Amino acid sequence: MMCLRSLTSRAVAAGLAALVMGGTAVRADDTDRIFDKSTVWRPLTPNDKLVVYGIDDPEVSGIACWYTQPEKGGIKGTLGLAEDVSDISLACRQVGPVSFKNPKDKLKQGDVVFSERRSLIFKSMQIVRGCDAKRNTLIYMVYSDKVIQGSPKNSTTAVPLMPWGTSEAPPRCGDFFKG
Repeated sequence: MMCLRSLTSRAVAAGLAALVMGGTAVRADDTDRIFDKSTVWRPLTPNDKLVVYGIDDPEVSGIACWYTQPEKGGIKGTLGLAEDVSDISLACRQVGPVSFKNPKDKLKQGDVVFSERRSLIFKSMQIVRGCDAKRNTLIYMVYSDKVIQGSPKNSTTAVPLMPWGTSEAPPRCGDFFKG
Protein backbone atom coordinates (compact mmCIF):
# COMPACT_ATOMS: atom_id res chain seq x y z
CA MET A 1 0.00 0.00 0.00
CA MET A 2 2.85 2.37 0.88
CA CYS A 3 4.51 1.70 -2.51
CA LEU A 4 1.25 2.38 -4.36
CA ARG A 5 0.82 5.70 -2.51
CA SER A 6 4.40 6.66 -3.33
CA LEU A 7 3.96 5.84 -7.03
CA THR A 8 0.66 7.73 -7.17
CA SER A 9 2.18 10.86 -5.64
CA ARG A 10 5.11 10.61 -8.09
CA ALA A 11 2.73 10.37 -11.04
CA VAL A 12 0.78 13.43 -9.83
CA ALA A 13 4.02 15.40 -9.38
CA ALA A 14 5.20 14.40 -12.88
CA GLY A 15 1.88 15.52 -14.35
CA LEU A 16 2.09 18.89 -12.59
CA ALA A 17 5.66 19.37 -13.80
CA ALA A 18 4.53 18.68 -17.37
CA LEU A 19 1.76 21.30 -17.08
CA VAL A 20 4.17 23.93 -15.73
CA MET A 21 6.65 23.32 -18.55
CA GLY A 22 4.06 23.80 -21.35
CA GLY A 23 4.67 26.24 -24.25
CA THR A 24 5.81 25.74 -27.82
CA ALA A 25 8.75 23.47 -27.11
CA VAL A 26 9.19 20.30 -29.15
CA ARG A 27 7.70 17.22 -27.45
CA ALA A 28 9.83 14.14 -26.87
CA ASP A 29 7.77 12.17 -29.40
CA ASP A 30 8.70 14.76 -32.07
CA THR A 31 12.37 13.79 -31.96
CA ASP A 32 14.01 11.51 -34.49
CA ARG A 33 16.20 8.75 -33.10
CA ILE A 34 19.18 8.73 -35.48
CA PHE A 35 21.34 5.92 -34.05
CA ASP A 36 22.79 4.52 -30.84
CA LYS A 37 26.06 2.98 -29.70
CA SER A 38 26.32 0.52 -26.80
CA THR A 39 28.73 1.57 -24.09
CA VAL A 40 28.18 -1.06 -21.37
CA TRP A 41 27.30 -4.66 -22.20
CA ARG A 42 24.68 -6.29 -19.99
CA PRO A 43 24.11 -10.04 -20.41
CA LEU A 44 20.33 -10.43 -19.90
CA THR A 45 18.97 -6.88 -20.16
CA PRO A 46 19.43 -3.99 -22.60
CA ASN A 47 22.89 -2.41 -22.73
CA ASP A 48 23.71 1.12 -21.59
CA LYS A 49 24.13 3.25 -24.70
CA LEU A 50 24.67 6.68 -26.16
CA VAL A 51 21.76 7.75 -28.37
CA VAL A 52 21.75 10.52 -30.99
CA TYR A 53 18.43 12.34 -31.56
CA GLY A 54 17.51 15.03 -34.09
CA ILE A 55 14.95 17.84 -33.72
CA ASP A 56 13.86 20.84 -35.75
CA ASP A 57 13.54 24.22 -34.04
CA PRO A 58 9.76 24.70 -33.64
CA GLU A 59 9.94 28.49 -34.14
CA VAL A 60 12.78 28.91 -36.66
CA SER A 61 12.57 26.91 -39.89
CA GLY A 62 15.87 25.97 -41.48
CA ILE A 63 17.54 25.13 -38.14
CA ALA A 64 18.01 21.58 -36.83
CA CYS A 65 19.71 20.29 -33.68
CA TRP A 66 21.18 16.95 -32.72
CA TYR A 67 21.86 15.90 -29.17
CA THR A 68 23.53 12.82 -27.74
CA GLN A 69 22.48 11.49 -24.38
CA PRO A 70 23.28 8.38 -22.37
CA GLU A 71 20.48 5.90 -21.75
CA LYS A 72 20.68 3.38 -18.94
CA GLY A 73 20.03 -0.28 -19.66
CA GLY A 74 19.68 -3.01 -17.10
CA ILE A 75 16.55 -3.76 -15.14
CA LYS A 76 16.02 -0.18 -13.89
CA GLY A 77 16.49 1.23 -17.39
CA THR A 78 14.08 -1.30 -18.88
CA LEU A 79 11.42 -0.41 -16.30
CA GLY A 80 11.99 3.34 -16.72
CA LEU A 81 13.18 3.75 -13.13
CA ALA A 82 16.84 4.66 -13.78
CA GLU A 83 17.87 8.28 -13.40
CA ASP A 84 19.84 9.24 -16.48
CA VAL A 85 23.04 11.23 -16.01
CA SER A 86 23.33 14.85 -17.08
CA ASP A 87 26.01 14.36 -19.75
CA ILE A 88 24.37 15.63 -22.95
CA SER A 89 26.12 17.09 -26.00
CA LEU A 90 24.49 19.38 -28.58
CA ALA A 91 25.12 20.54 -32.16
CA CYS A 92 22.76 22.77 -34.17
CA ARG A 93 23.14 23.77 -37.83
CA GLN A 94 21.43 25.74 -40.55
CA VAL A 95 19.91 23.14 -42.89
CA GLY A 96 17.98 25.42 -45.24
CA PRO A 97 16.84 29.01 -45.68
CA VAL A 98 16.09 30.51 -42.27
CA SER A 99 12.73 32.07 -41.51
CA PHE A 100 11.00 32.86 -38.25
CA LYS A 101 7.61 31.14 -38.20
CA ASN A 102 5.71 33.81 -36.20
CA PRO A 103 7.52 37.08 -36.96
CA LYS A 104 4.95 39.18 -35.09
CA ASP A 105 5.47 37.18 -31.87
CA LYS A 106 8.90 38.17 -30.56
CA LEU A 107 10.95 35.31 -29.09
CA LYS A 108 12.53 35.63 -25.67
CA GLN A 109 16.18 34.98 -24.87
CA GLY A 110 16.36 31.55 -23.24
CA ASP A 111 13.07 30.21 -24.67
CA VAL A 112 12.76 26.44 -24.32
CA VAL A 113 13.07 24.66 -27.69
CA PHE A 114 12.90 21.12 -26.29
CA SER A 115 12.34 19.58 -22.87
CA GLU A 116 12.42 15.99 -21.66
CA ARG A 117 12.18 14.28 -18.28
CA ARG A 118 15.40 12.51 -17.27
CA SER A 119 14.09 10.75 -14.15
CA LEU A 120 10.75 9.74 -12.71
CA ILE A 121 10.17 13.17 -11.14
CA PHE A 122 13.12 15.31 -10.27
CA LYS A 123 15.33 15.86 -13.32
CA SER A 124 14.70 17.24 -16.80
CA MET A 125 16.81 18.16 -19.81
CA GLN A 126 16.21 21.49 -21.59
CA ILE A 127 17.41 22.93 -24.88
CA VAL A 128 17.03 26.71 -24.91
CA ARG A 129 17.59 29.32 -27.65
CA GLY A 130 18.94 32.85 -27.70
CA CYS A 131 20.17 35.42 -30.20
CA ASP A 132 23.55 37.17 -30.42
CA ALA A 133 22.24 40.16 -32.41
CA LYS A 134 25.70 41.71 -32.87
CA ARG A 135 26.92 38.59 -34.73
CA ASN A 136 23.51 37.58 -36.19
CA THR A 137 23.88 34.16 -34.63
CA LEU A 138 21.39 31.88 -32.90
CA ILE A 139 22.80 30.27 -29.74
CA TYR A 140 21.47 26.97 -28.39
CA MET A 141 22.32 25.58 -24.95
CA VAL A 142 21.44 22.21 -23.43
CA TYR A 143 21.43 21.62 -19.68
CA SER A 144 19.76 19.45 -17.11
CA ASP A 145 18.01 20.69 -14.02
CA LYS A 146 16.61 19.25 -10.84
CA VAL A 147 13.75 20.46 -8.69
CA ILE A 148 16.11 20.93 -5.74
CA GLN A 149 19.29 22.06 -7.51
CA GLY A 150 20.53 22.59 -11.04
CA SER A 151 23.34 20.86 -12.85
CA PRO A 152 26.51 22.59 -14.05
CA LYS A 153 26.78 20.17 -16.98
CA ASN A 154 25.83 21.90 -20.20
CA SER A 155 26.75 22.26 -23.85
CA THR A 156 26.43 25.25 -26.18
CA THR A 157 26.37 25.56 -29.96
CA ALA A 158 26.08 28.55 -32.30
CA VAL A 159 24.39 28.88 -35.71
CA PRO A 160 25.42 31.98 -37.70
CA LEU A 161 22.55 32.92 -40.03
CA MET A 162 23.80 32.79 -43.63
CA PRO A 163 22.29 33.18 -47.10
CA TRP A 164 20.99 29.87 -48.45
CA GLY A 165 21.18 29.44 -52.23
CA THR A 166 20.42 33.09 -53.03
CA SER A 167 22.19 36.41 -52.78
CA GLU A 168 19.41 37.59 -50.46
CA ALA A 169 20.63 38.52 -46.98
CA PRO A 170 19.51 36.20 -44.17
CA PRO A 171 17.08 37.53 -41.54
CA ARG A 172 18.61 39.40 -38.59
CA CYS A 173 17.84 37.37 -35.46
CA GLY A 174 17.79 40.53 -33.36
CA ASP A 175 14.66 41.64 -35.22
CA PHE A 176 12.76 38.62 -33.87
CA PHE A 177 13.80 38.65 -30.20
CA LYS A 178 12.60 40.81 -27.30
CA GLY A 179 15.19 43.05 -25.68
